[in-house]
Amino acid sequence: MTLALTGCVQSQRDSGTDGSAAPTGDVNSTFIFGASSDPSGLDPAFASDGETFRISRQIFEGLVGVEPGTADPAPLLATSWESNDEGTSYTFELQEGVTFHDGTEFNAEAVCANFDRWYNWTGLTATESLSYYYGSLYGGFAGDENALYESCSADEDLTATINLTRPFSGFIASLSLPAFAMQSPTALEEYGADDVGGSEEAPEYSEYGEAHPTGTGPFVFESWSPGSEVVLQANPDYWGEQGQVQEIVFRVIDDPTARRQALESGDIDGYDLVAPADTAALEEAGFNVMQRDPFTILYLGMNQTVPELQDVRVRQAIAHAIDREALVTQVLPEGTEVASQFIPPVVNGYNEDVTDYEYDPARAQELLAEAGYPDGLTLTFNYPVNVSRPYMPNPEQIFTALSSQLEAVGITVTPVADEWTDYLDRMRGTSDHGIHLLGWTGDYNDTDNFVGVFFNGYSNEWGFENPELFQALSEAREIPQPEDATEAYQEINEQIAQFVPGVPLAHPAPSLAFSERVTSYPASPVNDEVFNMIELSE
Repeated sequence: MTLALTGCVQSQRDSGTDGSAAPTGDVNSTFIFGASSDPSGLDPAFASDGETFRISRQIFEGLVGVEPGTADPAPLLATSWESNDEGTSYTFELQEGVTFHDGTEFNAEAVCANFDRWYNWTGLTATESLSYYYGSLYGGFAGDENALYESCSADEDLTATINLTRPFSGFIASLSLPAFAMQSPTALEEYGADDVGGSEEAPEYSEYGEAHPTGTGPFVFESWSPGSEVVLQANPDYWGEQGQVQEIVFRVIDDPTARRQALESGDIDGYDLVAPADTAALEEAGFNVMQRDPFTILYLGMNQTVPELQDVRVRQAIAHAIDREALVTQVLPEGTEVASQFIPPVVNGYNEDVTDYEYDPARAQELLAEAGYPDGLTLTFNYPVNVSRPYMPNPEQIFTALSSQLEAVGITVTPVADEWTDYLDRMRGTSDHGIHLLGWTGDYNDTDNFVGVFFNGYSNEWGFENPELFQALSEAREIPQPEDATEAYQEINEQIAQFVPGVPLAHPAPSLAFSERVTSYPASPVNDEVFNMIELSE
């Protein structure tokens, strides 16, 4: 059964179908999924977390999707595209006969409305905490000299052209991100999508972002009870082919043990981020357990606004103090690989000869003494609680293991724990943190989606200025063909290794578990899993 689940499920989003739901027969068509946390909101343009994107992928679709079971781009709402020789202009041919959930027609004008919306954000909507992906990948907003986006034109009803200010080799692949999904211009305006209040540290989402998400996807938003569940219903007017699942319930169960118990008792049909200690027992009990291919990075970040962390010798000492092999074998899931850099080995630009900081407690103590801390030092250690992420299935255990290793060389840690949404707001919206646990699940197969997202400019999380690194990343992402950028990214990975902004720890292999009635699930290394592809046996 595990093998059946891991097989690629061919896309059913074929044009020309009548959009009718597949017959469900005697199958219970409600699928209950155990989510590890609430979504941060329902507008994916203002999101950067996996649980929000898991829900938004059911409601929204982008111009570009991914090939099933891979991280490679594929047509979705755009049937095809072509670019000019310079890589600065892309013309998209759009899917015919698609409407948003509110009846608004999907066409070239809708495409331009979405791009112009992102580009024209100001104030709170243009902060790192909210528009993380747009700011990170597209360089800025209207009036910013580094803005990548220039304009959009609706050439014909189903033909749109996007013009860029410079080449970006990852542009097409980036459009598969849920943050760049197409949303109904009518609903965005009617429900004040950009009327965000609060602060960067604690944003308050609009009426649209809390109750009226409107896309073109196979499922329509029904309700959200924060702290409890999100309910979606099958879209009867879906342009593609619906599957067996007619209702989805995302039930929030933040504790991994409680999620396992909910599966065992039949309260849910499946869940992600299975605790490493639970996989064998679930398999033995007859549940379907599967692993995604690792396309992740778990790291220990270092905020260089902290004076002690501005000294590279302290950062090197921390790197030498950590036993990554022990962390992987004792704490992380089976199949996890030790990391030497901030990208997985399968990503272009991986450097086999990168500078690595082997586990060497004695060398760590020497470096601390050279930096002026012969008796050690104290650092704040931030970590999230009551959450599991694909790259970080058990943050409390990871924190405990690393804290012990750091204290063994004289680095005393002051623990600061936050719930997940508060944790992300702290990392992205403030400089109030020290060393910290975080990571990334790759969104598409492009080097810039890892190191570019982390280090393409100053950010609150890392707190450093490094013009040489920023420039190198900017130049590499402007090489039109990704395969031509291999050497540049290998050099960048060495540059990052010598600068030591953090310690790449591991590439975890996240596991999922399902009841016996789930006979096929569209597993994706980038979590592009749409539930109309699920096959059920009863």
